[in-house]
Amino acid sequence: MPDHAISDDPGVQAQLDRLATLSPGADTLGLDRITRLLDRLRDPHRALPPVFHVAGTNGKGSTCAFLRAALEADGRSVHVFTSPHLVRFNERIRLNGQLISDEALAHYLSRVLDVAEGINASFFEVTTAAAFLAFAEHPADACIIEVGLGGRLDATNIIENPAVCGIAQLGLDHQAFLGDNLRAIATEKAGIAKPRAPLVTQRYPESLASVMREAANRARTVWLPMGQSWDAASYRDRLHYRDEQGRLDTPLPRLPGAHQVQNAALAFAMLRHQSALPVSEAALKAAPLWAHWPARLQRLDDGPLLAPLPPGSEAWLDGGHNAGAGEAISAFFTADRLGGRQLHLVIGMLANKDVDAFLAPFAGRIAHIHALPVPGHDHHPASRFAAIAEQWGIGCTAHASPAEAIQAVATTSGDQAPLLLIAGSLYLAGEILRLNEQFPD
Repeated sequence: MPDHAISDDPGVQAQLDRLATLSPGADTLGLDRITRLLDRLRDPHRALPPVFHVAGTNGKGSTCAFLRAALEADGRSVHVFTSPHLVRFNERIRLNGQLISDEALAHYLSRVLDVAEGINASFFEVTTAAAFLAFAEHPADACIIEVGLGGRLDATNIIENPAVCGIAQLGLDHQAFLGDNLRAIATEKAGIAKPRAPLVTQRYPESLASVMREAANRARTVWLPMGQSWDAASYRDRLHYRDEQGRLDTPLPRLPGAHQVQNAALAFAMLRHQSALPVSEAALKAAPLWAHWPARLQRLDDGPLLAPLPPGSEAWLDGGHNAGAGEAISAFFTADRLGGRQLHLVIGMLANKDVDAFLAPFAGRIAHIHALPVPGHDHHPASRFAAIAEQWGIGCTAHASPAEAIQAVATTSGDQAPLLLIAGSLYLAGEILRLNEQFPD
């Protein structure tokens, strides 16, 4: 099944089965197929409310969450398209802030697949078309659209007139599609720049900043990077943002991790540098506490999966899988947070991800590695993690399932309350949430 998409709803599953059988798609990026598909649907992407388009290697989903929180805090109705999903396919499409219903999802997938014959549209292209069709037929004040892969040739880049474009942190990921160096990847991300839509970005070194500058010039738009057009920092437990409109003082994000300050600030900058929808200062101040984005340094609740752990245990979940994510996640587990405890790492990673780059920042912080498969996907074998554990002088155990790994942590911890990090894959993160009965809403 493409992208591990299954549904408990027979109507949705029937359409996912059609997608797998009739439209296997091609592992190439490009706008030709999505253009032809949307043309057959009478171009719903041209009937959307103002679009906030977000790209980036890490942080783009969180930025979307802060955008949504601010707009909804201001009383706006918002459609959101993100990927991938964690547990339910419906998570990819929000209509007016709510996950699309099974009935509506089956309806829109069916309409897209009914006209898709001969196009060979990919899984993501069909999903994108279904989202745009649903958004066009339901009134809202805004659309938040997250890029799926890259930017320039991503299906979402069919959007012609966004209100504003944002680019979050850049890093190496998806090299087979985007290039094997940061400049090539930056070029792909910068490809979302559009005329008259401000291009708002994080702060980058000059080698990458020049890519953004050139892309904005080609698109005949303005480039607004952090550190020049706007800036932000955290101190005294507050987020301090400033631009030419003035200063903004807000609570720190509820989402854990120092990196979320930058993602929230990027959302503020996007909102304050577009003219389609004014947003009140009160809404911006509410957004850091309203935003929620699962499987990004999410502390897991007590649930069936974690039941074997002794009282007082902590389990954190993050789907991060590249070097930038490893740095951000490891920085969260400071000596103060560890409190003298050792960190148990439960991990599974796709075979095309760089294990060494992700794990390098954790050296010296991990007591034991518990290696897992990623069901339904090619993944690194346990021996790959065992080799790193040997270098670090720690143990590594292979497990067949998350439940087996959690039981092993509980058994070896004795009466001590362990600290766990479950990481390495959003697909694995979705399985963890399902097993622990913590479903994204």
